[in-house]
Amino acid sequence: MSRIPSALGLALCLALPLGAQAAEITVFAAASLKNALDPIAADWAAQTGHSATISYEGSSKLAKQIQAGAPADLFVSAAVNWMDTLQADGLIVQDSRRDLLGNTLVLVAHGDAVPPVEIDAALDLKAMLGGGKLAMAMVDSVPAGQYGKAALEQLGLWASVEADVAQAENVRSALALVSTGEAPLGIVYASDAIADDAADNQVSVIGTFPADSHAPITYPAAVIAPGTPEAQDFLDFLSTPGAQAVFEEQGFTVLK
Repeated sequence: MSRIPSALGLALCLALPLGAQAAEITVFAAASLKNALDPIAADWAAQTGHSATISYEGSSKLAKQIQAGAPADLFVSAAVNWMDTLQADGLIVQDSRRDLLGNTLVLVAHGDAVPPVEIDAALDLKAMLGGGKLAMAMVDSVPAGQYGKAALEQLGLWASVEADVAQAENVRSALALVSTGEAPLGIVYASDAIADDAADNQVSVIGTFPADSHAPITYPAAVIAPGTPEAQDFLDFLSTPGAQAVFEEQGFTVLK
């Protein structure tokens, strides 16, 4: 005896091209991308009928999970080196790799009472901490922490604050330490500060690190081998005007 499809099932069938089936892909993405990728993924789902489940973490952790065989279809990293590692291991579709975005490194403070500062070699960052902690992502593995450490070293400030650094699992966790007041200062991406401002406005940007104090902040993306058409389609969607507008609104620089 035949069954009559539900109204929802019928609507989904009509929304897809004839002969097509809805697919679900898994995206591994740097934690700093959450506020931009969530609405972009929702737009993609509405337009295609497919869906993207996104796992956010530090790029190093995600890359290691992919190396261990985690079922990811697409990887968006906050640093080139982790994508290089996966490419060297033969784990990405090489022709799919592209540099999507850039970002800026900033010094943030809890609340809005701390005045802006010029970040240079003369900055007394140790005194600004007032005995508190400097929140950063893991400085030896997570891109935001690596960029931050490199900038502090280049400016000659690292030695004075190294013992005061509170290392977090990823950049959003570092931001949370400042947002909750557990750390008076932190080093995060400009996009993270914008995300906090949209949420509860507990963090203020008090300085921007010179662009030449660290390597360029680049977000490469690639389909994980062997690849699927839907993963490639989602990657292509990230470069559409609508998606680029969302990225820019969230503080990223779109790389042409």
